[in-house]
Amino acid sequence: MSKQHKEPLQQIKERRDNALAALVDRVPYISFMGICFERRGDELTAVMRFDEKLIGNPILPALHGGATASFLETTAVIELAWSQAWRQMEGGTVHTAAMATVRLPKTIDFTVDYLRSGLARDCYARARINRSGRRYASVHVEAWQDNRSRLYAQATGHFLMPKYDD
Repeated sequence: MSKQHKEPLQQIKERRDNALAALVDRVPYISFMGICFERRGDELTAVMRFDEKLIGNPILPALHGGATASFLETTAVIELAWSQAWRQMEGGTVHTAAMATVRLPKTIDFTVDYLRSGLARDCYARARINRSGRRYASVHVEAWQDNRSRLYAQATGHFLMPKYDD
């Protein structure tokens, strides 16, 4: 009976962080918008750092609705891709270098509910996958600023999942 060699915890964490960074770096718009992702296990929290270019109403000042919508949609797409990649990484079938070739889901429809004005500060979002099959996925995203229980926007989207060769 042979023992399997286990990776030290720090190496596993670093490999997963690098895989997430490789996935996010594939989309230059994410960097332009100032969005980054914080990972705790398999859970992602998207963070959109405040920048003056995100202001839509300078009198309030309030975030532009398009910036909010793109933040929510980006969070949903990366959550879906990360969910797929996580399963493959845990199964040992994908490595960090392969993340550069992971195909992203395509948006079918995306509905945003603006619950209150997004203020001139950092924003946070988490996506919950309601259903994910071989061809279709449904995702709900919630965004907040200072208090997670006080959402400023939420969205529901449906996505066409990329075909993977088995």
